Amino acid sequence: MTLKQQLGKLKWKNFLFLTVAGMVNAFGVTMFIAPVDLYDSGISGTSILLSQLTPEWLSLSLFLLVLNIPLFLYGLRKQGIVFTIYAIYTVAVYSFGAWLITDVLPVDVSIVSPLAGSDLLLCAIFGGLISGIGSGMAIRFGGAMDGIEVLAVIFAKRLGITVGTFVMAYNLVLYIICGFVIHSWILPLYSIVTYGAALKTVDFIVEGLDRSKAATIVTVHPDEVCAALSEAFECGMTITEAKGYYSDSPKTVVYIVVNRFQVGKMKELVRENDRSAYISIAEIADVYGANTDKA
Repeated sequence: MTLKQQLGKLKWKNFLFLTVAGMVNAFGVTMFIAPVDLYDSGISGTSILLSQLTPEWLSLSLFLLVLNIPLFLYGLRKQGIVFTIYAIYTVAVYSFGAWLITDVLPVDVSIVSPLAGSDLLLCAIFGGLISGIGSGMAIRFGGAMDGIEVLAVIFAKRLGITVGTFVMAYNLVLYIICGFVIHSWILPLYSIVTYGAALKTVDFIVEGLDRSKAATIVTVHPDEVCAALSEAFECGMTITEAKGYYSDSPKTVVYIVVNRFQVGKMKELVRENDRSAYISIAEIADVYGANTDKA
């Protein structure tokens, strides 16, 4: 695919939501986390630490750009030009928003949080929630808020660990370093609360608050089971002919996606039509495609 074709995939709607994501993340970090010397995760947390240890002109917004952009450019070949542009744009908005709040707007964030005061728990929770919303929106619309995720994608497999483990290990090392640098473990421990709140919020934004359930049903009465489920839920199903390993008898596998409120009714209907049916249920994050048998 040519560069022009790749650039053609850029969407103005994504830029709009990435702008919102960057500003939301800047609000959470500068209004709740940084004022009370808590530490965000990843490169953002590293930038907060460095801004505390260096002269005032080396600001948080400057470190966000200096540390993140090279990482995104380094991952260009692995992640693609579209992701790299979206990610750099998001971090640029995040950096601009942080500068706007700390240096331009008439709000004092130099001592305590303007909204939560010096309450570390409130700052940790709400800072994590708000920055998590921003990070989740960035991921959902094709970008990223933190370059450490790019490093994780590139190096995690080489190290024999998962991307999540790589990011967690980085943050653990970061918080340990913060503890030694400031000679206290209170703020790093509260920062772990911030990280946890942000992590769960990112999951909610990216994967949805109400995850669907995928049910795999192995039955010898597929017509009756499918008819009952179709009548009750008015949704499509996929059926696959199969054979039992031990019994060597023909069976049918029925795959259906329902919401969490329909799980109980689904199991009840299956049991009514086939007492010996085998049912396994798994949680899924997103469902794409038409909800019909033709999908």
